[in-house]
Amino acid sequence: MARRTLALGLVFVIFGALVLLIAHYKGERGWSKELEDYQVWEKRFMMDNPQYENLQIFIDIDEKSLYLLDGNKLIKKYPVATGKASTPTPIGRWKVINKARWGGGFGSRWIGIDVPWGKYGIHGTNKPSSIGYNASHGCVRMYNKDVEDLYTYVKYGTPVVIYGGLFGPFGNGARNLHPGDKGIDVVEVQRRLKLLGYYNGSIDGVYGPNMENALYRFQQDNGLAKSRTIYYETYKAMGIIMMD
Repeated sequence: MARRTLALGLVFVIFGALVLLIAHYKGERGWSKELEDYQVWEKRFMMDNPQYENLQIFIDIDEKSLYLLDGNKLIKKYPVATGKASTPTPIGRWKVINKARWGGGFGSRWIGIDVPWGKYGIHGTNKPSSIGYNASHGCVRMYNKDVEDLYTYVKYGTPVVIYGGLFGPFGNGARNLHPGDKGIDVVEVQRRLKLLGYYNGSIDGVYGPNMENALYRFQQDNGLAKSRTIYYETYKAMGIIMMD
């Protein structure tokens, strides 16, 4: 009787192990199948779309338009939404550094760009009525159907130019900059201080201690009162021209 009980116990142990093994295999196989399907999906779109030699993205903030270009030749044009005045879209020359299929407020696709002071990208939206306006926290929003189409063309490293008018970050005047501020206007100040020989830090768009020390030296040499805040007078002394 004891032997029979032991034998039955071993059978249940072996059966349980097999069930766990099968479940694990199915889980692994399910994940593998999902990855395989995704790779097939990506490959199909890469085959469907031509391999453009000079693919690039040009975004005009004022026009609220995104242009997909092959060199100077227009491939497609899409309407977009850009950042609010308090959270502007970063003007400048960037490149694509990641791609993903996201959801929620980011719509169905995400195309990330290499802005050094924050996480910015081109993505879909669950608020399609915002397209055509300054409505985002700095990212470029598109209709989901449009960003899905753009996603099929864009590769890692694709150049992205975001244009904000002839006067760039100072087209609508300039904000007073304080330590901790981030943005393309900070980038411009860092570039100017570096050009003038005062700043030796990285051009990262973040107003940090190195930039603050460089500012103090610049103010001292140019007869300006020492201040952590960058006002109009400091911009003017640096030779940064504002739009009236």
